[in-house]
Amino acid sequence: MHVKKGDKVKIIAGKDKGKTGVIERALPREDKVVVAGVAIAKRHVKGRVGEVGHIAERPRPIHVSNVQRIEK
Repeated sequence: MHVKKGDKVKIIAGKDKGKTGVIERALPREDKVVVAGVAIAKRHVKGRVGEVGHIAERPRPIHVSNVQRIEK
């Protein structure tokens, strides 16, 4: 992989094209990375006993070919 955790990257393809962020996690076996503040997915979480359900936002992995390192 051409990027690693902590690198500042720019998204070059997909719905978040043009956004920038820092890599939070690298998944080398899957050739994917998790970028902070980019590719946020919303998931509906069912409430447990005594709790109310809510919508949780989680970062989604992006394929490494869709990111370009800017600077360290």
